[in-house]
Amino acid sequence: MLNKIISGGKLEKKVIEDIKTHIKILCSATECFKSTITTANVEATFCVADFEREADSIRRRIISTIHEGAFLPFIRPNICKFIEMVDEAFDVLEDAAFEFRYINMELYKIIESECVKIASINTNICELLSIAFDSLITKGDLKEKNLAIRIYEKQVDDLKFDITEKLRKVEIKNFWDGKIISDFVEYLTKISDLIEDASDYLYVIEISLR
Repeated sequence: MLNKIISGGKLEKKVIEDIKTHIKILCSATECFKSTITTANVEATFCVADFEREADSIRRRIISTIHEGAFLPFIRPNICKFIEMVDEAFDVLEDAAFEFRYINMELYKIIESECVKIASINTNICELLSIAFDSLITKGDLKEKNLAIRIYEKQVDDLKFDITEKLRKVEIKNFWDGKIISDFVEYLTKISDLIEDASDYLYVIEISLR
């Protein structure tokens, strides 16, 4: 797959290693966020912003290297789109962390178990994305990894439905409490969707190389 067109290409190899690092930082960010909401440690949410800043520097380097001439023109747009999807997952994770700092803890406790499960799935699905990217390079079974990611994403959808059903039964008297917890759930559940989109672009890249 990708190893067919990066053999001997210094720029291509540099991009591949940076992409691997970019994904691993996202995995670390999802892991730290899972720990944060499991312990309900609001102050610990700033770890996400720290990881996001580190990842943003790498993202800029990846794009710059591609513009320098890495990869053939026909594959560049899909690689860039893949990077954009991963970057958007960072943004949404940071949004979730921000909302958690202001969340009504009494309301959060009602849906805590589901949220922790989703955060754990987000970590697992990110690890799968990292494995899927490696599979693209080494001719592994990318289709199998994409299917596993879709299964995880479906689990998140089911948990989101359970959260919605719980919150519908709760009387929320303060507008901002309601908005913050609604936005938090929306951001938390969107991460897996973005990672699924990113994995789809890996499949598009694979097909383009056949």
